[in-house]
Amino acid sequence: MAAYFWTKTFHLVFVIAWMATVFYLPRILVNLAETRGQADVQARLVLMGRRLYGFGHSMFGIAVVLGLLLWLGHKLSPELWPDIVAGMKWMHAKLTLVAALLAYFIVAGRWLKRAAAGGTLPSPTTMRWFNELPLLALVPIIWLVLAKPF
Repeated sequence: MAAYFWTKTFHLVFVIAWMATVFYLPRILVNLAETRGQADVQARLVLMGRRLYGFGHSMFGIAVVLGLLLWLGHKLSPELWPDIVAGMKWMHAKLTLVAALLAYFIVAGRWLKRAAAGGTLPSPTTMRWFNELPLLALVPIIWLVLAKPF
């Protein structure tokens, strides 16, 4: 059972790290949209965004691997990892919302790539609204994990 709790602990650490990138990358895009015509500032923001995007993909990958171990680990070693999701349909809803967050993160990465190539971004106001969208998925994800309603 100790392996399960250590795996879950590190899964949460990497999820938190990924969520930090999900929240911060759109903020960089807001700044990029607001600093049109300032090439040096834009170059610095693009560099920050690229590094953050790469970091976020790494954190997501590790979180997924650990999540799969939590989900399917009981098939590898039932004494180390219990079957924690048997009959828990809430997991499907949670994973759907996580997939939506991943799609959001990929869209942000594509906008960053467009800005790096000299393309235009949506208006700063649109980017500010875009910046708030992850919260609409994060709150239900946390609720589903804690409440396990179905």
